[in-house]
Amino acid sequence: MNGAAKGAIIGGVFLAMAGGAGYGAYTLVNGAGSGKDTTTRAAKGSGPITEQEAARTAKDFLDAWAAGDGAAAARLTNNPQAAQTAVAGYRAQAHVSKAAITPGAATGATVPFSVAAEITYEGASKPLAYESKLTVVRGLTTGKPVVDWQPSVIHPQLGKDEKLRAGAPATPPVKAVDRNGEELTAEKYPSLRPVLDQLRQTYGAKAGGRAGAELWIEPAAPDAPKRTLLTLAEGEPATLRTTLDAKVQAAAEKAVARYPEASVAAVKPSNGHVLALANHRKDGFNAALEGARAPGSTMKIVTAAMLIDRGKAGADQPAECPKEASWGGRSFHNLKNFDLPADATFATGFARSCNTSFIKRIDDVDDDAALSKEAREVFGIGLDWKTGVRSADGKVPDATGAAAAAAYIGQGQITMNPLNVASVTATARTGQFNQPVIVAPDLDGRPIARAERRMKPAVAQQVVRMMKLTASSGTAAEVMGTVRGSDKGAKTGSAEVDGAGSPDSWFTGFSGDLAAAAMVEGGGHGGDAAGPIVAAVLNS
Repeated sequence: MNGAAKGAIIGGVFLAMAGGAGYGAYTLVNGAGSGKDTTTRAAKGSGPITEQEAARTAKDFLDAWAAGDGAAAARLTNNPQAAQTAVAGYRAQAHVSKAAITPGAATGATVPFSVAAEITYEGASKPLAYESKLTVVRGLTTGKPVVDWQPSVIHPQLGKDEKLRAGAPATPPVKAVDRNGEELTAEKYPSLRPVLDQLRQTYGAKAGGRAGAELWIEPAAPDAPKRTLLTLAEGEPATLRTTLDAKVQAAAEKAVARYPEASVAAVKPSNGHVLALANHRKDGFNAALEGARAPGSTMKIVTAAMLIDRGKAGADQPAECPKEASWGGRSFHNLKNFDLPADATFATGFARSCNTSFIKRIDDVDDDAALSKEAREVFGIGLDWKTGVRSADGKVPDATGAAAAAAYIGQGQITMNPLNVASVTATARTGQFNQPVIVAPDLDGRPIARAERRMKPAVAQQVVRMMKLTASSGTAAEVMGTVRGSDKGAKTGSAEVDGAGSPDSWFTGFSGDLAAAAMVEGGGHGGDAAGPIVAAVLNS
């Protein structure tokens, strides 16, 4: 065997082959299970797991798994019940008819292995190959080496309480296309994978497709979409048109790839259609639509609209911007403690992102619910958006004291995601809230959120003018200088998060009939990380 691990399939039997130190020769077990305990009795030990112990325990476990002997495999883990159920389900529910499991060399207590399997369901068969790994730990009471049971041992994409299943799925496949008819696939647009799964779950049957046969991951949450791993027999997908734009989506995917923990969303202000969403995150979370983080100074778009709406500020009116201001027993300061001349206008304070210009107006407003009312009644924040896929609504709760001051500058209890903030910019751009959608509501008759009132024309004109000033000579000037065209505006933001070494980077902007917002967790100032992402999307 030249010291290397080997694997093969012979007829209908499972064969685990192992070579190298700590392994014997071939272990061959009938595909139905021999009925015998094929495991080696592990000796009680102490101290760290040795590579020899890891290799021997892994071999015994993989032999038992390959034999379909769930009981024997389970006894070699620290969670026998879960392991036995998973091993039994591998054949009974995932319909694995053949498998060769090939262990690699142990590195410390970890042993990698490869699986070459065949899935068979109602006459349809397809090969399935993947690699996984297991870790050997010492039993808490016995001291014997055992496999630290995790669902990912069975398949690397399995999470807690998830299962492998094969058969005819309940929902037919869909062929999702963009607004111009171009097909959208997870292979070409990785950020869309969770969205495409949700579109299938929600609209597969309604769109008129026919299910085939597949191997999928059954999620732990009942409302979560299944994740297809392998198509055994093609169904007939129905075409599902979305509002997305393949060109904008491609630009968004490329832009977020430059920054870790980055998310972006883009909408069309004139109708609320979502043109793109993208994420680049280790956890795979769709933060662009489902995130909930403090939006920082991008919230000043809403605060400015509220202040102007109530006659407490005006773009050309003086607005004091000292280095520091106090409210509710808490002191707030500007970035690097800058201040502005006494004759500075409110528009200049907005463009320079002066926190104190906003906080010093709380006393004039004299209404704890003013900001939450503006957010809900004009910007549609918190109105239960039904976008066509899972999304989180922004939250702007009533606040008093120091919490109210924090809310004015997008901190405290306020939470949003890039889609929420992109919609805020779109509403400011047009003066009217158009609820973001990815699938047209007439397909399923779902209700669309409507704001209680439009933004007053004079208010909208001033807010847009201040955003344009921010883009031309304020904190967004450097980034927006790279965006083509002259009809453009922006707002930067940075949001401090408890326990984080660096603030979240936020940036939102518009160019013509396109609005976008991005967030990079721990990315620093808005123009540093989130800004270039938005610029790339606006240029698409």
